[in-house]
Amino acid sequence: MPAPNGSFEIVEREVPRPGPRHVRIAVEACGVCRSDAMFVSAGMPGVPFPLVPGHEAAGRAEELGDGADEMGWQVGDRVTVGWFGGSCLHCVPCRRGDFIVCDNLKIPGYAYDGGFAEAIIAPVDALARIPDALAATDAGPMACAGVTVYNGLRRSSARPDDLVAIQGIGGLGHLAVRFAAAMGYETVAIARGADKADFAKELGAHHYVDSTAGPVAEALQALGGAKMVLATAGNSEAMAATVDGLAPRGELVVGATPDPMPVSPLQLILKGRLVRGHPSGTAQDVRDTMTFAARHGIRPMTEVLPLDEANTAYRKMMDGSARFRMVLTPS
Repeated sequence: MPAPNGSFEIVEREVPRPGPRHVRIAVEACGVCRSDAMFVSAGMPGVPFPLVPGHEAAGRAEELGDGADEMGWQVGDRVTVGWFGGSCLHCVPCRRGDFIVCDNLKIPGYAYDGGFAEAIIAPVDALARIPDALAATDAGPMACAGVTVYNGLRRSSARPDDLVAIQGIGGLGHLAVRFAAAMGYETVAIARGADKADFAKELGAHHYVDSTAGPVAEALQALGGAKMVLATAGNSEAMAATVDGLAPRGELVVGATPDPMPVSPLQLILKGRLVRGHPSGTAQDVRDTMTFAARHGIRPMTEVLPLDEANTAYRKMMDGSARFRMVLTPS
């Protein structure tokens, strides 16, 4: 993309060599994520243009920089690179081992050219090995969408048989429902319209709440109160509507949106509830996500288009017509 909010263009560039502890990956698939819009629109400071976005890349290592083999990587390895595109290793969060909140997080398509390309060069700490059971078109979305919801669930205080609600069953939510059910939670899917009930049950939800039919909080309390609500639709009003549906000590994990969320402190204090943010996950978290998905037969629902149709894929992602993850392939 040559300028902010422009159109994607196919251009030819010289294929660079990977530097020390970097790997050049032949991209086989790259998911199109709504977070790409932050870079396409220059919504983050210092976004470089011309821009090559894409932070759900999957492919094969085709050239190793110095020292990459010492880190256990070989030419031909199947790998993904997600939102976590590497860390600085020297900031306070990194020194404490909390790499995903690195002060200098290297996001592909921002810190370096992303996966809307035939090749991407990434640092070795960004690489997650793809299980044999997953195709590249499945693995790419797992590196951001998948790991975000998987980590959000497993790092919560919920335990098997607890009531867990997934707000939204779109690109992230359809994976979250499947993960939640496979983890043993009593799973509630929340979405707009009665017509989505059957689909929610097909994904594994035990209950469905139509957010247009009445107060969501009342519906959750009728089921006993949610130990956790994982919000996957970035709508502040919709997220806030679930807070009173939380059980005592329940938690809401919020979805990504810049809009303020109307929640009263008393809604939290009186029942000891928690609202928290949750970033994506490190390369090891991505590996864990893919391993769990492979074991339980969980795959993203994707629509695959060739790279030269990036504009179509991006538009479908932005207008909500994607069912449910758009994925680009080199040909």
